[in-house]
Amino acid sequence: MSKKTMLAAALVLMIMAGRFQSASAQDSATARPAESQKAPAAYRLDFTIMEFEDSKKINTRQYSMNSKAGDSNEIKIGTRVPVEVKEHEIQYLDVGVSLWCRLRDQADVPGLGNDVLLNVKSDVSSVVPPESGRGESSTPPVRQVKIEASTIAALGKATVVGVIDDPNSKHQYQLEVTVTKLK
Repeated sequence: MSKKTMLAAALVLMIMAGRFQSASAQDSATARPAESQKAPAAYRLDFTIMEFEDSKKINTRQYSMNSKAGDSNEIKIGTRVPVEVKEHEIQYLDVGVSLWCRLRDQADVPGLGNDVLLNVKSDVSSVVPPESGRGESSTPPVRQVKIEASTIAALGKATVVGVIDDPNSKHQYQLEVTVTKLK
């Protein structure tokens, strides 16, 4: 075999080996991100809003939502109340319960361990019923309890997010959340 033929054959083998190695590297490179990127963990958040009067629990409301780590979710339930603001001009007030939450875990915030970081916004409002003997106004008073907070919650344990004393009564409101990791 001539020297030129041997060089040509060696060159063809090197080119083919390079293409095979390059394709193999691309295959493993595209496979690696899929293996290293885990799906975000899923959690259930159980919210409890409690109302106390003179330290006695008089009302409890419960709300639940599922969330993936890193996502924000909202629950909203209520009524739109028409209120006359000017003669023949109506605006609507949203009255009821609104809960917004963003959950982050150790994938988002290193150092949390098994705990999760929660950002919570809650708003509970209601129209104050007219008192007996008092005429009903076209703009009813609205009672509102609002908590916005960030906290670290241990999985499976109730965590108090906030406590509010009503300045117009002997009522106290408490918001707590229990976070459970879903499989």
